[in-house]
Amino acid sequence: MTNQELMALDSQYIMQTYGRFPVTIARGAGARFWDCEGREYIDFTSGIGVNSLGSCNPDWIAAIEQQIHAFGHTSNLFYTEPCVRLAKTLTERTGMTNVFFANGGGEANEGMIKLARKYSFDKYGLGRSNIVTLRQSFHGRTITTLQATGQDVFHNYFFPFTEGFRYAEPDDLESVKAQLRDDSCAVMLELIQGEGGVRPLDPGFVSGLRQLCDQRDLLLLVDEVQTGVGRTGALFAFQKYGILPDVCSFAKGIAGGLPMSGIMAAERCSQVLTPGTHATTFGANPVCAAAASAVLKTLSEPFLEEVDRKGAYLRAGIAALGSRYVRDVRGMGLMIGVGVQNIAHSALCAKLLDAGLLTLTAGSDTLRLLPPLTITYEELDKGLAIMKRVLCPAEG
Repeated sequence: MTNQELMALDSQYIMQTYGRFPVTIARGAGARFWDCEGREYIDFTSGIGVNSLGSCNPDWIAAIEQQIHAFGHTSNLFYTEPCVRLAKTLTERTGMTNVFFANGGGEANEGMIKLARKYSFDKYGLGRSNIVTLRQSFHGRTITTLQATGQDVFHNYFFPFTEGFRYAEPDDLESVKAQLRDDSCAVMLELIQGEGGVRPLDPGFVSGLRQLCDQRDLLLLVDEVQTGVGRTGALFAFQKYGILPDVCSFAKGIAGGLPMSGIMAAERCSQVLTPGTHATTFGANPVCAAAASAVLKTLSEPFLEEVDRKGAYLRAGIAALGSRYVRDVRGMGLMIGVGVQNIAHSALCAKLLDAGLLTLTAGSDTLRLLPPLTITYEELDKGLAIMKRVLCPAEG
């Protein structure tokens, strides 16, 4: 099938809910993809942070094959070993207490919101359910998580939205305090605002929030859908910030390309969700859990230290280009934002794609880079060479 044939069939049979780039993906290896006609692309997107081990990682494939030959699925009315082993590893490596497994990031954040409201209901009764989130945040596409998202552009079309959210300014503790009232039960945030422009929160602000929540018996909810599973050079971003959340969500990279997500609760929240209060049919799927265990086995401490080094290498390489299109470079580990000037970020993304480099956009002026954590320095250099040709045409 040619590129044009595939795109025409997509237009005919798939709901057009995505602003797709004019690229087809036929196969991949590591941090490279090839389209239906054999053209190669360097991948600085990893499926929006999902392909944590890149494409066709042999250990990941072996784990999936071994499990699928045993059995592919059963209901959560029975015990299965893959999800228990995975939960044990997650809690032991984070200091959290237990895990609920789900399927996608929005669903995980919904579960986190439900847990926070039930914690408060169990302790205080009705009337204490409001959650403060941050401006420029993004928490998902469900009715509830759209309203939790602190960007007005998402609060349209799907009325009525779920009530119970107020919004504060990021890195402004006084703004958060102004939104906290007697009806508040939690504060919810991303430690690096991904869709909002790859903007890391100030460590002092985050530390202050942790103290504030402790003082007022509010839960601190950390959305690690994009920042978790090694993306920032630690297993979870909250470990880099030196805090322990009451609940955190995870998704994207956890199963290396298969649909899986979840929430982890600290001790005081570990018994809030009880039989009948929360469930999901496909959560803890054993094939996904086996894939996730392969991911976590790969993400050893030395591996995560190398993610940090690769991120520093890529940020320094972009900064060294001295391009008039680059305003600043920010991020943590291999979650990188390039502030764009003198050109629309979408136009720059399209130029890079035409040159053979897959990138993303975020916010109104940011190029977002989320390479596979296994990307090689050779692949990083190929990506940087493409960036130089596009960003510095006179020199490239």
